Amino acid sequence: MTIEKELLDRLLAGRDPRELFARDGLVDELKKALSERILNTELDVHLDSEAEKGSGNHRNGSSKKSMLTGTSKVTLDIPRDRSGTFDPQLIEKYQRRFPEFDNKIISMYARGMSVREIRGHLEDLYGIDVSPDLISAVTNAVLDEVTEWQNRPLDICYTIVFFDCLRVKIRDEGFVRNKAVYIALGILPDGTKHVLGLWIEQTEGAKFWLRVMNELKNRGLNDILIAVVDGLKGFPEAMNAVFPQTIVQTCIVHLIRHSMNFAAWKDRRDVAKALKAVYRAKDADAALIALDGFENGPPKTGEGEKYPAIVPGWRRNWDLIIPFFAFPEPVRKIIYTTNAIETLNSKLRRAVRTRGHFPSDEAASKLLYFVLNQTSNGWKSPPREWFMAKTQFAVMFGERFVI
Repeated sequence: MTIEKELLDRLLAGRDPRELFARDGLVDELKKALSERILNTELDVHLDSEAEKGSGNHRNGSSKKSMLTGTSKVTLDIPRDRSGTFDPQLIEKYQRRFPEFDNKIISMYARGMSVREIRGHLEDLYGIDVSPDLISAVTNAVLDEVTEWQNRPLDICYTIVFFDCLRVKIRDEGFVRNKAVYIALGILPDGTKHVLGLWIEQTEGAKFWLRVMNELKNRGLNDILIAVVDGLKGFPEAMNAVFPQTIVQTCIVHLIRHSMNFAAWKDRRDVAKALKAVYRAKDADAALIALDGFENGPPKTGEGEKYPAIVPGWRRNWDLIIPFFAFPEPVRKIIYTTNAIETLNSKLRRAVRTRGHFPSDEAASKLLYFVLNQTSNGWKSPPREWFMAKTQFAVMFGERFVI
């Protein structure tokens, strides 16, 4: 019989099965028993190395230490050595929480829960009373990580970079201001996705975007093949100043969504169908004819006649829509099927919505980073359309398409 089975049999002996997974039940006892065993093994290894040096060091009892786990609070017997040179790796001298406990707080924070809600959740489920200062300390510890992430080196080439924006309320100089958070999501030539960074700014313009583009270039990004953007002011000029070969393309999805804002709910399906004839046209000339047809449709039945505000939005952006029609169908599908950026933004908005407003830019950055990090962990494989699109990119961009 193995030691592990003996330990398990001893823990199970005479126990009510209903108590095994209750608070302070079998799982916590196992965690305590295994932690103490690991600590004792660490001390044995330490004493063996000390014996080789002839120090004469040996065990010297133990001391009790309360630790917060992901489910409860446990009291461990921490073994000691006579000379006081033992420094355990599993639980360091001043550590009071298992790493999983911090991860649980971060996970709840990333889901938009407030400090008060996190405290209540831990109390209700695990009977742990955690101070607001501890929760703030756990989440604030990531601020250095955010700075490092924002300045990390980038790949030299991104096939497509989606630039998008969401609005966040942040307290600034005693006032709650509406600030813009800009997100850059890049797709590498192999189809994998990276969030390149996030920037918080009250106003946008060519100077702001020029700073962002230079920052990306200084981090190692040499080329962007296609930049997809939603009418951000000053963006095309700044992009072409730093990356002159980049094709700037208006986001078709955002343009369609903007058009839908002018349509009555009962007509939205018909409007979407009519607009599909525009962005699915074979070329720019055919698309313009379809747009004219949308605008000058039969009275009382044509969507353009009923909603005259839709077409001007397309015409204002036409110069940035036209590049889209030069792409083959697989590339077009990648551009207008923006599931990655849409899913990302929906999670960010959900987390922001529960907050109301943030006390500072740093607090907003911290939460958004948690959400971005948590979401990007689920990005395992490229989109289904990428295999066909990759061949087209290689033909279109030649040596610039660096795999």
